[in-house]
Amino acid sequence: MKVADILRIKGDTVHTVLSWNTLPEAAARLAGPPSLGALVVSDDGFRERVDGIISERDVVRRLATDGAGVMNLTVADVMTRHVVTCAPTDSIEDAMGLMNRWRHRHLPVVEDHKLVGLISIGDVVKRRLAEMQTEAGVLRDIYLSGR
Repeated sequence: MKVADILRIKGDTVHTVLSWNTLPEAAARLAGPPSLGALVVSDDGFRERVDGIISERDVVRRLATDGAGVMNLTVADVMTRHVVTCAPTDSIEDAMGLMNRWRHRHLPVVEDHKLVGLISIGDVVKRRLAEMQTEAGVLRDIYLSGR
């Protein structure tokens, strides 16, 4: 299975934010509706370029260190600038490896230097579990047919 298979099922909608938006504005977008785990920062106006990413965790951690001072911060002050991405052609196992290695819960999907989707660890685990159930069913059928 490939990352593109996940995007085919969940869609390619990506919620973005501008780097100059305030942190409270980003927090409101994350809170929803819909409730989101992360926003891709894209300042190009076309939601194609990935300039950064900001997650719920980023906001909470900054709140813990800055307290009420977060009200004066922008997304640029908090976002992760060096974003780990994947491609639609990457395997789900490779995406899981990136998420595990870098301890990220969200990966922007980039193709030809353009943002084409966003996958979460939940999307990856759900797809991998479905694969494993299919594999177990096939093995069970093979075993039972040999009787």
